[in-house]
Amino acid sequence: MWEVLKKEFKSYFLTPIGYVFIGLFLAIFSLIFYITTIYQGASTFQYVFGYVVMYGVVFLIPLLTMRMFAEERKNGTEQLLMTSPRSMVEITLGKFFAGVLVTVIAELLTFVYFGILCVFKTPDVPATLTAMFGFLLISMAYIAFGMFMSSLTENQIVAGVITIAAFILTWLAPTVTSGLEGLSLMAKFSSFLSGVFSITQTIQMLLITTMFVILTMIVMKRRKLVK
Repeated sequence: MWEVLKKEFKSYFLTPIGYVFIGLFLAIFSLIFYITTIYQGASTFQYVFGYVVMYGVVFLIPLLTMRMFAEERKNGTEQLLMTSPRSMVEITLGKFFAGVLVTVIAELLTFVYFGILCVFKTPDVPATLTAMFGFLLISMAYIAFGMFMSSLTENQIVAGVITIAAFILTWLAPTVTSGLEGLSLMAKFSSFLSGVFSITQTIQMLLITTMFVILTMIVMKRRKLVK
């Protein structure tokens, strides 16, 4: 798995994708940080992550995931992937954690903004760390789902569009009826923004992540058998 992880992680920065993802993420974070914190004179740094997920991550995660398997198929390198001595479990996990690692790097860079805020205000450190943990959890779930979509098609754009559409639908689900709140990752994420560490929500998001990682493995194993 580690060899796949290193290869996939490097590939993000051998192409513009990794730089574009981190650059856009920080640009969106900067804007939201200024509007919600600096401009309003607030110290609630943790809420910045909520807005970034809604207005940034939902559209940025597909940049990382739409290429994971669809690009292999498009470039004709899927056959090499299928005949690799590495198991599909290793390949899938390597690709997944490479995407997670890029996201973690982007998230860690936000400590610069936290440092700026500390100069002028006294932010709630535990609440901020809880929000960052929740941000990582929801990002992992989004990456797992996006990777699953990428395994189903050879068209990166199709995989990206479907992923974004699904994210938006789950975001809007609770506004349709409260009975659909269980489908919303944002609803699960909201407790972390309040500074409350929820074991239940943590387990639920990890289960969702695991489910889509396993589904990706199943899809790719079936394709390997067909090949």
